[in-house]
Amino acid sequence: MSTIEELFSLEGEVAIVTGAGRGIGEGVAKVLAGAGAKVICAARRTNEIERVAGEINDDGGEAIAVTTDVTNPQALEALGQAAIQQWGKLNIWVNNAGGSPLQVPLTELPLEEWNNTIALNLTAIWESTCTAARLMEDGGRVVNISSIAAEMVVPGSGHYSAAKAGVNMLTKTFAHELGPRIRVNCIMPGAVPTEIMMTAMNLKDEDLPRLEQMLRLPAGRLGTPRDLGAGVLYFSSPATEWVTGQCLRVSGGG
Repeated sequence: MSTIEELFSLEGEVAIVTGAGRGIGEGVAKVLAGAGAKVICAARRTNEIERVAGEINDDGGEAIAVTTDVTNPQALEALGQAAIQQWGKLNIWVNNAGGSPLQVPLTELPLEEWNNTIALNLTAIWESTCTAARLMEDGGRVVNISSIAAEMVVPGSGHYSAAKAGVNMLTKTFAHELGPRIRVNCIMPGAVPTEIMMTAMNLKDEDLPRLEQMLRLPAGRLGTPRDLGAGVLYFSSPATEWVTGQCLRVSGGG
């Protein structure tokens, strides 16, 4: 029987985290590294992922940075191969890259923004999971980062909500099609003041206390990247060997 520590240990595991240069992705990468995983930090901004990987290494973990555009299938294949070349295997793939900086009614949304949002938030997750499935060993895990917007109306963000609702269904379908070899689960973050959220909602740091008061979350505060990292750790760990196809709200009760 595993000890409690072993249930949440990722020692010897190799994990890819997309969008790992800041915000939720940075938090996820650092939590997984803290649990013992070797982490590939992936994003388009090389300087950001090199910083995150460097901080993980400075803290005694193991991480590398691989510049990646998740909307490019060839780049995704190269990302997966980088894990295998560096550490000989791939166990965990976290699809975190995503977002949309624009809030506008659907009838006014430019077609280009619709296409870009679907490409980044939905198509890239489908392509990434297909890539992971080809490269992973038995017992692999995919964790998708969706949003509570997948289950609620957010005026001005219908394009983003539609993409994230698709992520939830991709999660459930992949879980059936890839099981039992690979488990696929999903985290739905609530209000976490990342750069993308602040831009989309036109918020500044001084607005956050007012937002927190307005939301009146049962947990009493806004979320942090570490909160989301803990949720990803749950789905990535041996503790959830009998959990797949699930979409978990990590939202402070909102």
